[in-house]
Amino acid sequence: MRCFVLALLATSLFLSSAVDAAPAYIGKHISTPEDTRAINKVVEDFQTAIKTKDRKLLSTLVLNSNILFDSPMNPEDIAFVRNVHDTTFDGLRAGGYNEFARVIGMSKEALEEKFYNVKITQDGNVAWVMFDYEFIRDGKTQNYGIETWQMMKVADDSWKIASVMWTMNRP
Repeated sequence: MRCFVLALLATSLFLSSAVDAAPAYIGKHISTPEDTRAINKVVEDFQTAIKTKDRKLLSTLVLNSNILFDSPMNPEDIAFVRNVHDTTFDGLRAGGYNEFARVIGMSKEALEEKFYNVKITQDGNVAWVMFDYEFIRDGKTQNYGIETWQMMKVADDSWKIASVMWTMNRP
């Protein structure tokens, strides 16, 4: 028993030192205050575009209208669609951004998306934005969850949203 405990202790010490031995550059990201401000501006403009139903402003924030923009279905619903309708269905809708922009632009109701706990991680020309959100229609929360954006810095040094995915929970 004593040998087993000593072997276990030696193994855990080895694993601990292996994990701690990351090169000095790991975790060091290339980021500037100017880029952080520009990314935060995209976040603010996204919220403004929804609240003011400004599809044109919204379109200036995305890389193109074909970006991944969806809340993936859960595995059970994907299986149902595959069994009943389409064996290749992957749980993502095509045209998610275009549908979202259409709904925003045509809605007669007050719309707002509130963001909480916004975290930006940038490394050079790529950034990730993650936050908790709630989507509000006519003053009532319709859904909430976690939203993530992948962003990239493009040729004119502006930041664009390259993909958007979110969870969707009902209150």
